[in-house]
Order: sequence, then structure tokens, then C-alpha cells
Amino acid sequence: MNYTYTQRANLCTNPTAVKLLQLMDQKQTNLCIAADVISKNQLLKIADELGDEICILKTHIDILEDFDMDTVIQLDRLSEKHNFLLFEDRKFADIGNTVKHQYQDGIYHIADWAHITNAHTVPGPGIITGLKEVGLHKGRGLLLLAEMSSAGTLAKNEYTAETLEMAKNNKDFVIGFITMRQLIDDPCFINLTPGVQLAVGTDNLGQQYNTPEKVIKENNSDVIIVGRGIYEAQDPIAEAKKYRTAGWQAYLAKLS
Repeated sequence: MNYTYTQRANLCTNPTAVKLLQLMDQKQTNLCIAADVISKNQLLKIADELGDEICILKTHIDILEDFDMDTVIQLDRLSEKHNFLLFEDRKFADIGNTVKHQYQDGIYHIADWAHITNAHTVPGPGIITGLKEVGLHKGRGLLLLAEMSSAGTLAKNEYTAETLEMAKNNKDFVIGFITMRQLIDDPCFINLTPGVQLAVGTDNLGQQYNTPEKVIKENNSDVIIVGRGIYEAQDPIAEAKKYRTAGWQAYLAKLS
């Protein structure tokens, strides 16, 4: 059965998962912008100009050349203004005690402002335990990297199967996956798929692209992640609207 996002929200317990699924239906968008830019002003401009079109803004906060705490204060305000969630694409990949401090401490204090973050499962379930100690009581959500969209990825087969088991054992904190398709039939796990373009293709660094229709309707994913294809376009707002419409139409087609 294909549930609506709102029906799925009613089945979930993690507050970030509930909020995301509800706002996707409210705003009629399953578009996530990947803002892989290196200046604060660029990042805030993308968040403000494109915020009305998206459900999630994905950041790489540690590539900003001029990061300061005002950056995350402004991001938080923009997420409230435009009703989207903040996803820091940190891809934690260390032992539990280390990631706990990377998540909460240092100069970024990710757990204080990012509704969502993510992790590789190579270190084993301890990485989830460490992140959960910080994020669970703040109502945050964790995505696990189950698959990646780059050519030659090692994130497949047994790795993917073990990742799914770790998720099932931590449903209070793990809200879903970075994946190319739905891997587990559980309405509370949200699937986010990178490498989405309006036309199929690859880039010169091994990134493989799929269309919104293929990702949402055929592969049964939930959120399309688009970066340069939108914010480097001649008219980023118009391009964001195209992706938003394509993703939403694919979702409606899947429901019907």
C-alpha cells in the first residue's frame, strides 16, 4: 500500500520524521536542495531564495570559508520562515565516542541546529549509539548511508543489509536512508536519493543521475536531492520549481 506522507507521519514516533512528512504534504514538495557552496552569503541566499520550494536544505557546513555562529542563527531563522528542515550532510564515520563530540562540540555544534544528520555504518552500531546520546533528547533524526550514487561505490550488498538491521534496531532515532531506492517496506523510514536530474546522465567525477520520476515512482524513494542542477542554473527559482513539480507529480502518480 502507498501511504500519503501525512498517513506515514501518523505512524512515526521520531519528531523530526513526523515534522518532515507532514510539511512535505503541507507544502506539496519532496525536493531537497544540496547547497554545496563555500561562502556564507551564497548559502543564505540559496536558503532564502529557494526555501519556499523545498522540504529540506542540505548543507556541508565545514566547507564554508567564512563560517561563524551567525550562519546557523540565520539558517535557523530561514528554516522557520520558509518551513523547511536543515540537514547537515556530515557523514559521520568514526567510533561512538568520537562522533558524539563531532556532533555536539567543536566549532559547528551540529546537533544544536541541524534537524537531520547522517552517518556511514562502517564502524558498526556504536556510531548510532554515540550520535543518539546527543541527538535523541533534542528530537533530531539520523539518516544512514545505505547506498550511494557514485560509480564503483562499496555501499551495497552485505553493507546495505547490515545497515538496514542497524536502522530497525534504532527506530526511535534513525529516520531513514540515503539510498537509490526503497530498501525496506516500513512507512516510518524516509528515503532520500541524491544524483537527481531532469535528464539521465553522469558527470565527469562518476556521479550517476536519475530523473525525479524514476526515483520517486519507480524506485519508491521519497525525497529527491538536487544541487548544482538548480543553484547553478541561469534562473535557480524557475529550475527549483521544475524539479519540485516533477517530484510532486511522480509522488501523486505513485499514490494513484
